[in-house]
Amino acid sequence: MSFSIERLLEEKAAAINKAIEKYIPRIFSKDAVIFKVSPPRYAHNIEAINKAVVEPIWEFLDRGGKRWRPALFLLICEALGKNPEDYVDYAIIPEVVHNGTLMIDDIEDASEFRRGKPCTYKIYGLDIAINAGNTMYYLPLLPLMKNRKSLSSEKLVKIYEIYVQEMINLSLGQAMDIAWHRGLANADQLEEENYLQMCAYKTGTLARMAAKIAAVMADAPDELVEKLGHFAESIGIAFQIQDDVLDLTGEEFAERKGGMGQDITEGKRTLIVIHTLNVANSKDRKKLIEILKIHTSDQKLRDEAIAIIQKYGSIEYAKNFAKKIVEESWKEVEKLLPESEAKEKLNAFARFLIERKI
Repeated sequence: MSFSIERLLEEKAAAINKAIEKYIPRIFSKDAVIFKVSPPRYAHNIEAINKAVVEPIWEFLDRGGKRWRPALFLLICEALGKNPEDYVDYAIIPEVVHNGTLMIDDIEDASEFRRGKPCTYKIYGLDIAINAGNTMYYLPLLPLMKNRKSLSSEKLVKIYEIYVQEMINLSLGQAMDIAWHRGLANADQLEEENYLQMCAYKTGTLARMAAKIAAVMADAPDELVEKLGHFAESIGIAFQIQDDVLDLTGEEFAERKGGMGQDITEGKRTLIVIHTLNVANSKDRKKLIEILKIHTSDQKLRDEAIAIIQKYGSIEYAKNFAKKIVEESWKEVEKLLPESEAKEKLNAFARFLIERKI
């Protein structure tokens, strides 16, 4: 089944990329959708916008990415009996926002590489990267603005409310993550629930946004919108946990990020780390905290931290935890969705994301 899901992701990615280009063309002209929706009063200043917004956005988007959030969006539309091709334009919303958050995250984390290349701020500078990343939070709303006459006022209000709520959640999750790895809060005493809430805010948010907007678009009742949102949130959390696992175990994954154990360097309190700190003996616990606090890039020290983590079975614990939360949330949704091939693909899709190797 994994091959078919990979193929599905490839097919959806091609459609999503085409839709992104429709609203964020690689080279802006006076005919760009943004200028039709909101015409400039004095001048277009196209060269400046192309150099400082469009070029860095597409340099980043062209690096790839799984495009799984819009794929989830389209699968949910299909599982609710709609033709997914009718909703591709709206599926770009969580994807473009996601890439904007990565651009900003790299600055906040002082990262060196993203998807095998120097981070955007390393290429274009802090000012351009911050502005381009922030612009990506709003450009994907253009399909809603362009097509607002074909959508009911009630539907538009629901979608915009979902968007605003989830963008606030995103910032709260990032705040928690930053506070913990900078030592601004009591990171050494965190319980699993703290990490899970951070993930629900941060990584779960855009999956939840994708699912809930898709469900509203597909005319799902409010109960199902919420249940699908919870299911997607669980996928997002599990996806993050798998990212945390791959950071410590996946050679190809680590190579794209600049080496094994980047989360150790950033001092991140992942579910894996929290579990280790909760069960380790005092000597190992003290040593792990010490390594996390110095934000080292020394691979020997990172490997030492990874060895402590492996000693307590924390990686397997996290993998099992991720699988469990997705299975439990699927049970809530399964009984509310009609039987269909799309429903089976949705279930297989969720399992694929938490079993991936990269």
